Amino acid sequence: MDDVTTLVSGIDFKVRKLVAQQKKLRNENASLTSDLNQLKKTNEEQKQVIKGLEEKIRILRIAKTSEGKENNSDLKATINELVREIDKCIGLLNT
Repeated sequence: MDDVTTLVSGIDFKVRKLVAQQKKLRNENASLTSDLNQLKKTNEEQKQVIKGLEEKIRILRIAKTSEGKENNSDLKATINELVREIDKCIGLLNT
């Protein structure tokens, strides 16, 4: 009878230990999931910033290649139009 009590106590201890470990792992999993979601959000924001900067670089290259040409007013109008389009895109992304 003493052996059965010892076995039951051992099983009870191991089950409690497993339950505690499961709770710890669930908490860790929740924390890691939260971190992952935050990193995904940050990653998407950085991608949008990169897109905007790449577009600005493209505009600057256009402006640089057109320096010294006579169509400065046309070039300025084109650049302004591109900047407005970029601002619209950024506004849509922020909503």
